[in-house]
Amino acid sequence: MEITKQTIIGDMLKEDRGIAMILMQQGMHCVGCPASAGESLEEACMVHGLDADAVLEAVKEYMQSK
Repeated sequence: MEITKQTIIGDMLKEDRGIAMILMQQGMHCVGCPASAGESLEEACMVHGLDADAVLEAVKEYMQSK
């Protein structure tokens, strides 16, 4: 699965539950909330005031390290 800023959080977590830990480490502590499951990574980052590019990079680094 290619993960982009448009990827839905729920889809990312279905692909690999370990992504939840990466998102939480980046400051997105609501990954279990029902609303976040339907948001894109970019939308969720905007809501939380996070840099979507930095969060995406952290997720990609995690995925490549597996």
